[in-house]
Order: sequence, then C-alpha cells, then structure tokens
Amino acid sequence: MKKLHSTQRMSRTVIHNQTIYLCGQVGNAKDDIKAQTLTCLEKIESLLNEVGSDKSKLLSMTVWVKSMSDFAAMNEVYDQWFEGVQPPARACGESALARPELLVEMIAIAAE
Repeated sequence: MKKLHSTQRMSRTVIHNQTIYLCGQVGNAKDDIKAQTLTCLEKIESLLNEVGSDKSKLLSMTVWVKSMSDFAAMNEVYDQWFEGVQPPARACGESALARPELLVEMIAIAAE
C-alpha cells in the first residue's frame, strides 16, 4: 500500500492492490457550479496522472452537490469532460459540504 500527499487528517491518494483511491476534490469557493465541477475533474486527472493512471481508468465516482438545482449544470461539464471516454460507475446526491460556498465535491476510485 502507498499513501501520497498525507497530512494528519488524510491522504489525497491511496494505492492498494492496483486500485487508486482519491480523497474528495473540491473547486474554488468563489466560482460557480460549472467552474467548480471542472476544477474537481482537473484535480482528479492530475492526481491520477501523477501515479500513472488517467480518466479512462476511473472505476467509480461519487458526486456530492450542495443543491440538486445545480445537477444539470454540473452534468453538462461532467459529460463534456468524459467525451470520448467510457465514464465510470457513478452516484450523485445532495449534501451539505465542508464550507457553505462549496457547491460540489467528487470522490474517485480508479485502476492503476
């Protein structure tokens, strides 16, 4: 097992048995839902690239949105990001996030 970018509270990346687990990724608090969604996805891609993986190897994505009223706008960015790539299994729900200005958080699991 390997843990990367660890703090007292969490590791941003954990690799175990050729599976990559990423901690929740959020966008910039000042941005709208579309920009926050894109930032989440870009962070996921960066963390996967760092360990030799990519978005085509994503197995599962859990998406939390602050309000389901942002669901369509989030999906617009999400669907475009996966254009040309088979998307992973996904769950999406509404949730209070760590800070009120955060509109979306994504948790990803991928293969190496």
